Amino acid sequence: MSLTLKRTLRRRAVVVLSVLGLMAAAACAQDDEGGRPAGEFDEANAKAAAQRWVTREFTPSTLSRDQQLAEMDWFTKAAAPYRGMEINVVSETITTHEYESQQLAKAFTEITGIRLKHDLIQEGDVIEKLQTQIQGDQNIYDAYVNDSDLIGTHSRGAYVLPLSDYMAGEGKAVTSPTLDIEDFIGISFTTGPDKKIYQLPDQQFANLYWFRYDWFTDEKIKKQFKDAYGYDLGVPVNWAAYEDIADFFTNKVNGDGTVDGKKVYGHMDYGRKDPSLGWRFTDAWLSMAGNGDPGIPNGLPVDDWGIRVEDCRPVGSSVSRGGDTNGPASVYALTKYVDWLKRFAPKEAAGMNFSEAGPVPAQGNIAQQIFWYTAFTADMTKPGLPVVNEDGTPKWRMAPSPHGAYWKDGNKLGYQDAGSWTLLKNTPKERRAAAWLYAQFVTSKTVSLKKSIVGLTFIRDTDVKSDYFSENAAKYGGLIEFYRSPARVQWTPTGTNVPDYPRLAQLWWQNVATAVTGETTPQQSMDNLAKQQDDILSRLERRGYGGACAPKLNPEQNPQHWLDQPGAPVPKLADERGKPETLDYDKLLAQWKNAD
Repeated sequence: MSLTLKRTLRRRAVVVLSVLGLMAAAACAQDDEGGRPAGEFDEANAKAAAQRWVTREFTPSTLSRDQQLAEMDWFTKAAAPYRGMEINVVSETITTHEYESQQLAKAFTEITGIRLKHDLIQEGDVIEKLQTQIQGDQNIYDAYVNDSDLIGTHSRGAYVLPLSDYMAGEGKAVTSPTLDIEDFIGISFTTGPDKKIYQLPDQQFANLYWFRYDWFTDEKIKKQFKDAYGYDLGVPVNWAAYEDIADFFTNKVNGDGTVDGKKVYGHMDYGRKDPSLGWRFTDAWLSMAGNGDPGIPNGLPVDDWGIRVEDCRPVGSSVSRGGDTNGPASVYALTKYVDWLKRFAPKEAAGMNFSEAGPVPAQGNIAQQIFWYTAFTADMTKPGLPVVNEDGTPKWRMAPSPHGAYWKDGNKLGYQDAGSWTLLKNTPKERRAAAWLYAQFVTSKTVSLKKSIVGLTFIRDTDVKSDYFSENAAKYGGLIEFYRSPARVQWTPTGTNVPDYPRLAQLWWQNVATAVTGETTPQQSMDNLAKQQDDILSRLERRGYGGACAPKLNPEQNPQHWLDQPGAPVPKLADERGKPETLDYDKLLAQWKNAD
């Protein structure tokens, strides 16, 4: 299914190593740094371990050393009833989770006496294990890190333990007084329609616009662009400008589409018939084009998948039911994707999947990319790369995503991924409590800043605003400015309107692929997708899946009825290009910082 490769392919392009995080060593005798097996655990040893970890590893931190030690002391005491237990947790393989598995799990064991096995597997396998545990009513893992894209699924099912309930009830004694839920920048992503928190964010990243700042500020190149198009080369505000810039670098720069004698391209993407095409669209491509309605986080009443909701009940995807999955804005989004891929990207791109296309911009011949994940930041700043200066600063920058012709003020503008801790009801209480302690440990203020430096997947506002990132912002090409800006709220994950993410997500790549190959037109592809989504919503409705938030499909009507109503779906625009607009990057950053 689409979800199996959706996250896996992306993250595999980010990480250097694929590691199975078996932390059995946490249960064995440690070296002369002072660790002991759980059977010999005592609080004096735990205190020494906390001091050692805080001093050697958990620095810098937004907490003082005394505050860190006090937080660690709470974990030691709260873990007392569970010492000697071995807890099993799982997440996908990305740099952030590797750090947890290799370092934080060891620290947790030494400080609490709870042995920890943190497995790292492919994202599709995480979901498979999750579903097996739910359906088979067997405890495979004591806690899972899975994407908040499943919030609409989790909040409608009866298998996830809402953290709001847990922290106030059964888990009160093992909920840290310094957890500070309000400090988590993605907590709204893991909150259900009932306003309960279902998951705790562990890492997150966004998709933004990426471009070669050195080329965009080159006076010779700037003059060529203005002579050709009549306006200044800069960060594109809209898709019309992005298209012009793509055409310029692919075909016209220096007369033949070259920079320093090497062939360059004004666009990069991928087009192989592959499940990774699905998230290429569900991760907010339609909302970037302008489908759906204004309203953060996902559009109301029509969201960024084109699904209309009434209260919390999905009522249709097709225009004939009031949805926008096959509306003019969505068809425009697919049309532009196919057109740009064929006209402006390297010819090899059409045969690539995400994992193959991801590293290409770092090779130095791509001028811009409209759909680029900030999780690539660490790999794109490695010394010696063609896109990195000798002083280690990037030759590239990231900026707000340009929007399509149908986009309106107040619309969602991009996607954020939020891998989040999830507890299941069929996990034994003691094991669940011990796993919850670990989930809080790896997201605690004591360790979160260091973890953010390692993985660049921020979860806490205090980390984003820390002195460390103020002093080192120049290393990250605009990442820090993005996360400090109020504008970041326009980048959100899949929301609560999607009632069965695994089942619905797999429809997308199959229908996008036929448009890429020319088997269907963009309109036919989106018509097929909308119908298939409605078919699944209908089946969920018959099952009553989601209780009060179960789907309840609108009857089909002439599509024109809905196109004549205010809001989405909107009729086809006479001019789907509009006037191209760009901004100077430095002025754009100032605007971004002051966004409200």
